[in-house]
Amino acid sequence: MMKSDVKPVTLAEDTISQDELEQTAAWMLAGNRLTKAGLTTLFEEEFAAWMGCKHAVFVNSGSSANLLMIYAAQEAGRLRNKKVIAPAVSWVTTVSPLIQLGFDVRLCDCDPVNLGLDLEHLETLCREDAPAMLILVHVLGHANHMREIREICDRYGVLLLEDSCEALGSTYDARKLGCHGVAGSFSFYYGHHISTIEGGMVVTDDSELHQVMLSLRSHGWSRDLDPARRDSLQQEHGIDDFRNLYTFYHAGFNLRSTDLQAFIGRLQIAKLDDISWVRQANFNSYAAQLPDFFRQESDANLVSSFAYGTLVENRMEVYAHLKRQQIECRPLICGNIARHPFWTRRYGHQVLPNADLIHEFGIYLPNHHNLSTADVERVTTAFNAVARPKGLQAQAA
Repeated sequence: MMKSDVKPVTLAEDTISQDELEQTAAWMLAGNRLTKAGLTTLFEEEFAAWMGCKHAVFVNSGSSANLLMIYAAQEAGRLRNKKVIAPAVSWVTTVSPLIQLGFDVRLCDCDPVNLGLDLEHLETLCREDAPAMLILVHVLGHANHMREIREICDRYGVLLLEDSCEALGSTYDARKLGCHGVAGSFSFYYGHHISTIEGGMVVTDDSELHQVMLSLRSHGWSRDLDPARRDSLQQEHGIDDFRNLYTFYHAGFNLRSTDLQAFIGRLQIAKLDDISWVRQANFNSYAAQLPDFFRQESDANLVSSFAYGTLVENRMEVYAHLKRQQIECRPLICGNIARHPFWTRRYGHQVLPNADLIHEFGIYLPNHHNLSTADVERVTTAFNAVARPKGLQAQAA
């Protein structure tokens, strides 16, 4: 029996420190503007520089980041049709914006090693359905087979988006994940690598898409746009100066975040490198201490691991045992999207062998920058005491 004074091992811990809270409080009390203004732009510039890309757009959540980049691709005229491929092992707001925007969605099974997209299934879907767009997820921070996926997208003329909300800091071919497609999304929610309380970001090297996203983020008006583009739109549509600030060029949203959150975000960027390396080290410790269990592997140069995912035969028993030990765990993301009620109501049952195994047997264990070597050992000792391994790689077709 665990002692009541033993600190729980949680899936996540807040990245906002006491010192950062005090700095934020002082900044607020100094009378600075809290809603979106100049600090948002600075945060975007600094985040883009850290990512190694041209542009970044700060929004109110990672879910909104997905919505924004998907809708921007449509509004920018980049899509030849409304067919799109999404990963079965993903998150509801990776897929739900596609449904809400009227896309014809196909789910792709997961790779049996990195849990990203299965290349054979992806190729089949591209050949048979001719989609205009693909959105992928770097599951728990591990890179997809990016080189092969880009080749498939080039071959079939598919626009590539990256949901990188679990992969902030992970790199592939010496470039950060999120920068390999036309646009990439990130989340700054409490449970992620860094936090702005709530918040998210889209990154892109595509300047035209960036301008469309800036407009869509704020109602569809032109106030945030590059001056030359703003003037061009005003002249093209014959808008006088009186009406210009209240003219909407797109059917936009209000996805803005605030300067308050941008202030916190700028403080967080300074420690992102350290956070990424700690998460990588924790992942390696888990792998060394759980040699008999499924382990994700990828060609990432650095895995800024979101959590340690594996598979067990006796998931409910493991869950109950870890809970008694004050150790949190959860399903591997949310399993297979095709098994969730919002999907089955629309599309019925779909067999996706690897994703189905993740749904039935997947579990993930805590990883965050405050997790110590002793914490990892405590988790793995408790886990090894009851867990029975389940394989996935053998299921590959």
